Amino acid sequence: MKIEILGTGCSKCKALEEAVKQAVAQSGRFVQIEKVDDIQKIMDYAVMSTPALVIDGKVISAGKLLSVAEIAALIKAQ
Repeated sequence: MKIEILGTGCSKCKALEEAVKQAVAQSGRFVQIEKVDDIQKIMDYAVMSTPALVIDGKVISAGKLLSVAEIAALIKAQ
């Protein structure tokens, strides 16, 4: 599984990255986490507001900060 956090470095983007790390640690699964701050790559996903969460190439959330529990549920569902 690959999770990408799309964002240019704002506080919400950093908070989402930390929440993803916590959720992955709780899941016990092997997950590749990548922070994407390249505007062109973000635009390639057609994301207009950050932070955004992408799991295995699919945009799951954009423009809001998900909780650790919400992220953990998304990981479990995959």
